[in-house]
Amino acid sequence: MKGSYGDMDMFEKFRGKKVLVTGHTGFKGSWLSLWLAQLGADVVGASIGVPTKPSNYLASNVKKYVDNKVVDIRNLNELETLISKVKPDYVFHLAAQALVRESYINPIDTMLTNSIGTANLLESLRKIDKKVIAIIITSDKAYANLEWSWGYREIDILGGKDPYSASKGMAEFAIKAFCNSFFMSNNSNISIGITRAGNVIGGGDWAKDRIVPDCVSSWAKNKSVEIRNPYATRPWQHVLEPLSGYLSFASALDSDKNLNGEAFNFGPDSKYNISVKELIQLMSKYWINVKWTDISEKKNSYSEAGLLKLNCDKALAELNWSPVLSFKETVEFTIDWYKSYYSNSKSMEKFSMHQIERYVELASERWK
Repeated sequence: MKGSYGDMDMFEKFRGKKVLVTGHTGFKGSWLSLWLAQLGADVVGASIGVPTKPSNYLASNVKKYVDNKVVDIRNLNELETLISKVKPDYVFHLAAQALVRESYINPIDTMLTNSIGTANLLESLRKIDKKVIAIIITSDKAYANLEWSWGYREIDILGGKDPYSASKGMAEFAIKAFCNSFFMSNNSNISIGITRAGNVIGGGDWAKDRIVPDCVSSWAKNKSVEIRNPYATRPWQHVLEPLSGYLSFASALDSDKNLNGEAFNFGPDSKYNISVKELIQLMSKYWINVKWTDISEKKNSYSEAGLLKLNCDKALAELNWSPVLSFKETVEFTIDWYKSYYSNSKSMEKFSMHQIERYVELASERWK
C-alpha cells in the first residue's frame, strides 16, 4: 500500500509518547496538537500566547488536549528548562513570527524569533540525554526565490529578499550547523528533520494579511475585501497536508538514521498552479455575497513574490508521501469550517476532529 497512511504503525508510534509542539497556539500548531491528541500522544505545548482572537486554538478548544506552557523561545534559559523537564520523545518546532508584512515592521524581532529561537531549541536539545526526534518547520520562502516556473528542490539555494524569508534562511543555516557539529555522530541521541511547506489554508486561521482570513472576515460582515496581488500564484494546500508530511517524516526518522539532517518539501500537486484570483473565484462558489476589490495598482511598501512553487518528488520517493486533497476539496474543507464557525455557536472542537478523521479516511483510500 502506497503512503505512510497505509502503515498503521505510523499512528502507533505517537501513542503514549511525550510530544512537544512549539507554537501550539498558532494555526498549524493548533491543528497538529489536535491530531497528535487524536493519535493518543501526550502533547505539551509551548507558546508565548495566543496570536489571534478568534483562533483555531480557542475555537477548537485545543487547550483541552494540551499541557500548555508559556515559554518565549527567544529565551534560552526558559527553553532549556522546559526541554529538561518535559523530556520529549518528539518535538515539532512551529513557533515563529510567520507574517511577511510584520517582518518589515519588526525585522529584528522576526529574526530573533525565527533564527535565534530555532538555535535556542537546538541548543536545548543538545543538552538533553535521551533519544529525541525533532522536526523543524521552516518555510518555502527560505529558498532564494528566482520566480522559476518549476518547483524548488531541497538542494536549491537558500536565501531571502525580505526580513521574514531571510529569517527562515538563517534558521536553516543554524539547523545545518548544529546537525553537522553535534547531531550527526553515531552516539548522538538527537535526530533532526527539516521541513518546508507551501501556503497553507484551512479553518481557524485569522492571521493578518493572509488571503483566506482576510476574505472570510470581510465576507462574514458583508464587506468587500481588498486584494493586493490577484495574479500571484502560490502552492496552496490544506493545513492537514503538510502536517501529514511532518508526522510521516517524524515516523520515518525514528526508524531511519540516514534521514537525520535531511530536508523535505511538502506541497500540493504541481499541476495546481493557482492564482489568488482563482482561489477567490472558487471560494465564491461556497460563500454567498462575495465582494472583492483589486488594489494591485497601489504601490506596496514591501516586496511580494509573484510566483512560487515547490517540487515534492523527494517526499514521494523517500517517505512515500503525497498530497491527498484536490484543490477543490482543499477549498471545500476550508470554507465548510468557516461557514460552520460563523453560523453556529463557534465551538469547532468536534468539527475540527471530524475533518482530521475525514482527511485520514481519504488518505487511506487514495494511497492504496
